[in-house]
Amino acid sequence: MSSAPPFTATRAGTATIRHELTFLNTFRLVQALVYSALAFSPGWMGWPELATPVLARGVAAGYLVFALVALLFNRRSMVYVNMAVSVTLTVDIIAAVLAIAAMHDARIGITMMLAVNLSAGALILPLRLSSFFAALATLGILGHTFFGTPNNSGDRDLLEAALFGLAYFASTTLCHVLGRQLRATEALAEQRSTDLANLSQINELIIRRMKTGVLLVDDANRIHQINESAWMLLGNPGADQRDLGQLAPELSRRLYHWMTSGKLDETATQLADGVPEVVPRFTRLAPNDDSHVLIFLDDTSLLSRRAEELTLSSLGRLSASIAHEIRNPLAAIRYSAQLLAESQSMDATDQRMVEIINNHCIRLNEIIENILQLSRRERSRPETLDLGHWAQAFVEEYSQGNDLGIDSLRAIASSGAPVAAVADPQQLQQVLWNLVQNALRYGRLPGEPARVMVVTRQGEHGVPILEVIDRGPGIAPKVAAQIFEPFYTTHEYGTGLGLYLARQMSEANQAALEYVRVAGGGSCFRLVLTPPARSPAEATEPAQIATR
Repeated sequence: MSSAPPFTATRAGTATIRHELTFLNTFRLVQALVYSALAFSPGWMGWPELATPVLARGVAAGYLVFALVALLFNRRSMVYVNMAVSVTLTVDIIAAVLAIAAMHDARIGITMMLAVNLSAGALILPLRLSSFFAALATLGILGHTFFGTPNNSGDRDLLEAALFGLAYFASTTLCHVLGRQLRATEALAEQRSTDLANLSQINELIIRRMKTGVLLVDDANRIHQINESAWMLLGNPGADQRDLGQLAPELSRRLYHWMTSGKLDETATQLADGVPEVVPRFTRLAPNDDSHVLIFLDDTSLLSRRAEELTLSSLGRLSASIAHEIRNPLAAIRYSAQLLAESQSMDATDQRMVEIINNHCIRLNEIIENILQLSRRERSRPETLDLGHWAQAFVEEYSQGNDLGIDSLRAIASSGAPVAAVADPQQLQQVLWNLVQNALRYGRLPGEPARVMVVTRQGEHGVPILEVIDRGPGIAPKVAAQIFEPFYTTHEYGTGLGLYLARQMSEANQAALEYVRVAGGGSCFRLVLTPPARSPAEATEPAQIATR
């Protein structure tokens, strides 16, 4: 924590310090007027007796001018408040001692008024500095007692000066402690007020962004508060439309039925044209408050979506367990079919049957592997890859391991500079294998070979992009909207899990997989990857990038 600079006001409690300084300067003006009244009083009054009238009137006039100047510069003194208070207290003490010397009869009143100056200054100044001025005032009064009073009254005045000095120290200490506690209390109150305001804003933001619609309705059926979801579910009404009976008569009817009978109608209803159906729920704002009711509007489409997600999750676990049980019988069927195919006494019809068995076993095994891969959801192990070299190595490996025939598969780097990306090479290989396999299988025109390109390039702001492009018939817009959904396929032998798994693994690597229709025919599956994070020191050195 850094301390505030000397002789400056800290931000906390600035308003309180300004009020204290204003009180001190105002009291000083009143004090100067009292000095002037005593010094310029008519001679026939006879009180106080002025030992030196010229000194008394000079001190009073000068102190009055100083008090006016201090009050006029009250606001500007806040910049260096400690210094301003120290200077004015010094002048107060000097003026008080001179006034006591010139008007000895009024010494008690003058010393008492000086105690107010010291106490008010102690509210602002540090304890050591306020104690210094208390000691300075005490020494001034004691010095006048020793050198400026008659001998017959010296002992009594000395006792009075000592008592006033003790009062000065006590009052300054007490006022300093009270002032410090006051500022601490104000700072705590300000902090609590700020926290409360922040909490209120957070609560308001949460309620406003809730998917559930929320309305606050009073006993006159008028809407006091409404969040964005409720506003949309009511058909986007105008800001001046606050009558619930006019906005949503069915909702108003259900609210009246709930308030009179205590029964809730949980059937779904549509509150406006073109909005989803909702299930309204009601609750009182407070247990004993019947004048305000909170209405919650649950969107049935959101509930259906959550149910679908839960169903899909449960189905995935169930499918994984079933897949484990199917693998062993499937392996036995396939092994038996392979042994049966080696028989020399089989005719052409039986061989065709065995071939069908083998093909369907292969398809079932592919489905099982996809389901098991979906259930494992292994954590990605990202590495920094040179995307161009990696894609070229993938194409070579894929061409060597698969018979392409008359089809073509090429890797193209759109720029000469290396394209760096962060991804798990194993999962990225599975994603690209699925995309290339689909492109070679479906991305061909009738009677023509498939032409597939794996393109690596840099997008905006240096984002690495990997694209699989074919020159086939493309995908219809209605089909393209569903191709990434699980178990969706348009092919009789498809599993509907390939693209779904590809997107899941892409998201696990903080990448985005999307389908882009190619102008003039064809399809493009674009994978937007994450660029490597490089420090400023590393930006000047070539990065060492793995090619696999």
